[in-house]
Amino acid sequence: KKGVVFQLCNFLLQETDEVTSTLKKILKMAEEGLLACPDKSSSTSLLSEISNVSTRPFVLAFTACSCGAFSFGCIVGYTAPTQSSIMKDLNLSIADYSPFGSILTVGLILGALICGKLTDLVGRVNTMWITNILVIIGWFAIAFAKGVWLLDIGRFLQGISVGISSYLGPVYITEIAPRHLRGAASSLSQLSVGVGISVLYALGTVVAWRDLAILGAIPCLMIVPLLFFIPESPRWLAKVGKEKEVEAVLLSLRGAKSDVSDEAREIVEYTQHVKQHQDVNSHDFFKLFQRKYVLSLTIGIVLIALPQLGGLNGYTFYTDSIFTSTGVSSDVGFISTSIIQMIGGILGTVLVDVSGRRSLLLVSQAGMFLGCLATAISFILQACSVYSTINRWFCFSFDCNFSCFVTLQKNNCWETGTPILALISVMVYFASYGLGMGPLPWIVASEIYPVDVKGAAGTVCNLVTSISSWVVTYFFSFLLQWSSTGRTFILFATVMFLGFVFTAKLVPETKGKSLEEIHSLFYDSPPEDSTIF
Repeated sequence: KKGVVFQLCNFLLQETDEVTSTLKKILKMAEEGLLACPDKSSSTSLLSEISNVSTRPFVLAFTACSCGAFSFGCIVGYTAPTQSSIMKDLNLSIADYSPFGSILTVGLILGALICGKLTDLVGRVNTMWITNILVIIGWFAIAFAKGVWLLDIGRFLQGISVGISSYLGPVYITEIAPRHLRGAASSLSQLSVGVGISVLYALGTVVAWRDLAILGAIPCLMIVPLLFFIPESPRWLAKVGKEKEVEAVLLSLRGAKSDVSDEAREIVEYTQHVKQHQDVNSHDFFKLFQRKYVLSLTIGIVLIALPQLGGLNGYTFYTDSIFTSTGVSSDVGFISTSIIQMIGGILGTVLVDVSGRRSLLLVSQAGMFLGCLATAISFILQACSVYSTINRWFCFSFDCNFSCFVTLQKNNCWETGTPILALISVMVYFASYGLGMGPLPWIVASEIYPVDVKGAAGTVCNLVTSISSWVVTYFFSFLLQWSSTGRTFILFATVMFLGFVFTAKLVPETKGKSLEEIHSLFYDSPPEDSTIF
């Protein structure tokens, strides 16, 4: 044995010496400049772009969008941890509370109808003023509500704001960020949605629902002073004929020493090109339904509606019901899902400009499919556990004249495993959502539409997702009562599987291209000549 050990040690020492000598040769070659560094220029360019966008206007604009997204997350995450306390304090039934949970999406539909036209008409920054005022009024209406009607009014106003902001935020960030940082900037901003949901989940376990509503208004109150200092979108300025202001805004965003002449010229020339080729007899909204926009419109609608039809709002608004139905502690569940969703969002932000949009979408959709499937299995096991418990009561007789009922204390494996599986499934679902399907659908949608139909496309995409969100939100609690064996989550899993197939077949990669290049490849060249697919 000693001989074997000695030989092994000699072998390891020899291998270590060889590795050391090789490393020394590599270092010597690097010092002499003999090694090629193919990625040096690209990494230098990336660092340069990060340095360039560290200007005060861009930082303020990014902060405003991130706070808006955080507020969005607070709104979405508010009902899950407060459901039982609101129903108890105001004596509400399930039928009374369901409108409060779903009226947000009614406001979403109204916001979706006006979002494109509003942002095109008054600009991106002025629209932010409107959305923030609506959210602040909504939070205080909820905080001081004495009856269900004021709760519903506050939630409805918040829904209008969310319907507008869900389109406005990604579009504004996409239009002001440089191409190589566009995905990361948009994802990081949209990550704030997940952070907002997580913070509200965590605070909801220790803070009363009225106090939680007041805390929810803080992000919007922080945004208001920032709106005085952030620039308008250069692409919107070009669209409304303010070409002279485009280069000045780009200089403020990229830094005074940056050369933005090429970028400004590309924006102005492409905007003029779009105007020259548009049909003057066609209304702005109905232009979207021309044949050349069919593929991009389908991609936008499917990607944005997919999380809703895949059960996102059901999981988000009724997480408490899911945990209760499967025997999981609500506090443990809320805190765990909050942490895991933030981790998934951070990972997605890091990878979006490295692996690309399409790859992350596929991984995210696969994870959400597995999460839905595991949740369905946990409900099935819970139903089996209840059935087994009922059948384990039986009678024993003692001395022929004494009988009693006893319950077997031995638990089946599914009785202890069901809560763990339910918790893991919800965590997998939210982590996968934060990784890709949270920020990326709106990022892709904001990239693929040209400026002349972007408002109309945003309205259609937002309207479709708002309607699907309302349907799922309103009927989820009833579906959960009707289908105690997990059929609801099998339905959600089926939707996510179909979405995975759609993304794999039709969704293009847009990483590393300017918006004008993406639009040109989509609409000015035949698909077979396009390198975007």
